[in-house]
Amino acid sequence: MPRRQILSDRQRAALFDLPADEATLLRHYTLADDDIEHIRSRRRSLNRFGFALQLCVFRYPGRLLQPGEVIPSEITEFLAAQLGIAPEDLIDYAHRAETRREHLADLREIYGYKMFSGQGARDLKTWLVREAETARSNLDLARRLVEQCRQTQTILPGVSVVERLCADALVAAERKIDSRIAERLNEPMQAQLDSLLTELVDERVSRFVWLRQFEVGKNSSGASRLLDRLEFLQALGIPREVLDDVPPHRITRLRRQGERYFADGLRDISSDRRLAILAVCTVEWQAAIADAVVETHDRIVGKTWRDAKSLCDTRVDDAKAAVQQTLRSFTELGTALLAAHSDGVSLETAVSDTPGWTALEELVATSAQLTKTMAADPLAHVIQGHRRFRRYAPRMLKSLDIKTAPVAIPLMNAAELIGGKSDRVKPTDFLRKNSKWHRHLKAQPEDDLRLWEVAALFHLRDAFRSGDIWLRHSKRYADLKQALVPISAVPAIPRLTMPLDPVTWLSDRKARITDGLNRLARATRHGAIPGGSIEHGTLKIERLTTVVPDEAEALVLDLYRQLPDIRITDLLLEVDEATGFTDAFTHLRTGAPCKDRIGLLNVLLAEGLNLGLSKMAEATNTHDYLQLSRLSRWHIESEAINRALATVIDAQSTLPMAKFWGAGVTASSDGQFFPAARQGEAMNLINAKYGNEPGLKAYTHVSDQFGPFATQNIPATVSEAPYILDGLLMNETGKRIKEQYADTGGFTDHVFAVSALLGYRFIPRIRDLPSKRLYVFDPSTAPKELRGLIGGKVRENLIAQNWPDILRAVATMAAGIMPPSQLLKKFASYPRQHELAVALREIGRIERTLFIIEWLLDTDMQRRAQVGLNKGEAHHALKNALRIGRQGEIRDRTAEGQHYRMAGLNLLAAIIIYWNTDHLGRAVTARLHDGRDCPPELLSHISPLGWAHILLTGEYRWPKR
Repeated sequence: MPRRQILSDRQRAALFDLPADEATLLRHYTLADDDIEHIRSRRRSLNRFGFALQLCVFRYPGRLLQPGEVIPSEITEFLAAQLGIAPEDLIDYAHRAETRREHLADLREIYGYKMFSGQGARDLKTWLVREAETARSNLDLARRLVEQCRQTQTILPGVSVVERLCADALVAAERKIDSRIAERLNEPMQAQLDSLLTELVDERVSRFVWLRQFEVGKNSSGASRLLDRLEFLQALGIPREVLDDVPPHRITRLRRQGERYFADGLRDISSDRRLAILAVCTVEWQAAIADAVVETHDRIVGKTWRDAKSLCDTRVDDAKAAVQQTLRSFTELGTALLAAHSDGVSLETAVSDTPGWTALEELVATSAQLTKTMAADPLAHVIQGHRRFRRYAPRMLKSLDIKTAPVAIPLMNAAELIGGKSDRVKPTDFLRKNSKWHRHLKAQPEDDLRLWEVAALFHLRDAFRSGDIWLRHSKRYADLKQALVPISAVPAIPRLTMPLDPVTWLSDRKARITDGLNRLARATRHGAIPGGSIEHGTLKIERLTTVVPDEAEALVLDLYRQLPDIRITDLLLEVDEATGFTDAFTHLRTGAPCKDRIGLLNVLLAEGLNLGLSKMAEATNTHDYLQLSRLSRWHIESEAINRALATVIDAQSTLPMAKFWGAGVTASSDGQFFPAARQGEAMNLINAKYGNEPGLKAYTHVSDQFGPFATQNIPATVSEAPYILDGLLMNETGKRIKEQYADTGGFTDHVFAVSALLGYRFIPRIRDLPSKRLYVFDPSTAPKELRGLIGGKVRENLIAQNWPDILRAVATMAAGIMPPSQLLKKFASYPRQHELAVALREIGRIERTLFIIEWLLDTDMQRRAQVGLNKGEAHHALKNALRIGRQGEIRDRTAEGQHYRMAGLNLLAAIIIYWNTDHLGRAVTARLHDGRDCPPELLSHISPLGWAHILLTGEYRWPKR
């Protein structure tokens, strides 16, 4: 039976190879005084050297030396220096196996090391099975076993034994979890789940496949399709408790497997495994579809509002000619009346002679009608969306498990009436007293409930956004109070830098603002504001000019001329050999590394170039469509792409050339629009800023070393601001960032607040900066030169009162429990009186004031931001060049497909950036070797974003496998 290989060659080497880097040698191979005493008790130098080497290898990596193993020179030199002997003395040590065995016995006796056998091995195997249940990957479990052996001073068995033990433990843990879930299902439940694989829908697809075909809709038909699936899942009656005590990542993995299996494939696997997958999918899909229903309702409300506003605008445009004619008529009448008054003629006669009383009455009536048209509120027309709401809203309200905060009880009471329980009652206590809805509702007949129902459904959308109502077990619309980290757990969050006491924080900000205002006032008095001035309370700033040395362009051209022309296939292979990024794409079922590296690279290339698998199958010389489809289905997932991206980004940051561009502690973020083939599918929406075509945006974070370390898909119509912090907290690269740059679209007071509280320095480029006001704790103490810029007083009592909830919200983001974008969107949706949102806004005003002061006084900050944003924007050109397939359109029908397309494009761009960085560094070395100068100040202007030397099109030919 062939041994099971669950680790890649690179992963095995990381666990079992002898170290050669200085940090590891210092940590593990530095000998203590008692070590040297034991070593010197050996008679001959070669034995002393061999004994020391075996001792160090026992400690790290924790295994036996293999016969004939080549010892890195760094180790021999490091140990020789400590022992005062020559490195060559080690050569003869390997000749006598008896000596090595004697040393092994002595080491076990002196230091307590034991072999992996007997009761100790059995205990470790039992421990391993327990750990396997919570291990997130094969590598994670292997690392745990290696570390446990080191801690228990158990000498590691061979790598094949470790892999077999881990594989057995993972299979045992998997079966244990499968059985745990299956045992909680009674016979009727099991029969219902199995029937999902045999029952056909419309004689086309199995019920199981039909259930997983759901996406956020755009209209009432889409909502009805989602409700069909949700009601079916609810009728199955599979309780969520069947997943109790199952680790979340195990649930996620079972669900992903279910989303990749076809019905016949599931029927072929063991009963417990099949039932576990079906149970997880039905429970998880139920929550996901409920979220999709709410999101669909959100879109329908938005479409209804846009249609009403468009109707208002159209009527205003249509009325412009009538308005002009009416104004001309009134002008003629007024002229006639003034002339009659001057001539002493009776006004009655003047009116009779000029327009006539009948015409005047018509003119007044027309004027009144035009006045109503020009002042029309879109709320007057939203009633036209009532029909689409009635098609799904009663079912939605019945199907969703909606929970309510006390403030939203009146709204939920109104929502319960929408199902037709009452023909007359239409309470309006869910509306604010000053709401515009009251005026429009009063104008409706008493027995007409249509506008009232629309008003309730509009407010239902807002309540879901703000969190005043929520869904149980939802990932997007969960109870915010339960989702936030409890206050008792806040001190344990490692990334949280804010003090637990609000007084400390407020005192610090008071001192900073006072000092900043004084410095800005002095600069104003002396005319020392770089590129700007403050005159009579008005801020004037000049546009910052770009400073790029003329010599930089010639250096760029020379370095790129030295880069070899290369096929994209060869480039991918070369980068994978250097970084091993394909190791991230493990099998979704087994966790084993992908053995078909060429096939995997074909799939990644198809995603990155926007070709699709069918076109790639035609263009490649190695794989057909079915082979690529199988690899894509079982190896490509979001987490794997993120791991591969992190591998490439980390490797690129260590290249010598990257150091000229930055230290990896600043980043910029920007959204890039991609046209989509159809409107309404997935997140494809029309944003007039980009034309009349639907599309989506990829919001990408780029480090100062040009590495695109995070990307996410967002709708084309939403604000980019809530997503800035997502990318920073998504991986370790983002967490190392100190300064974050963004354009005007990324600026809100809430982003300023949360960025500062998480320890990031947020530096946006604000387009209309002179119109922004400063906020201070005591306006009366502000310098007189700046009082015209003061916008108001900071409400510090509000901040202090809400400090515990602020701590919980920021800790929740820092801990990765909830994406910052989700919380920030809720804060932005809160009613004005909600204290937490207002308190965060007050903090944001403080941080924005400090930022504006520093921005005006610090030209270097302005240049850093400009350079950072330019790096981010330069990525757009590279990505536009890469998405050569399908005329650059994103034609995937699902949000998941679109995500893989954008993530694949970002990964391919990162791979090209790595290769360019590496080869640009080699070109610089060659240039220096030839005696030509490469000043660091010029190298900082080089970009690794070129692609002219890369052959992207044509046939994709790979070496024979």
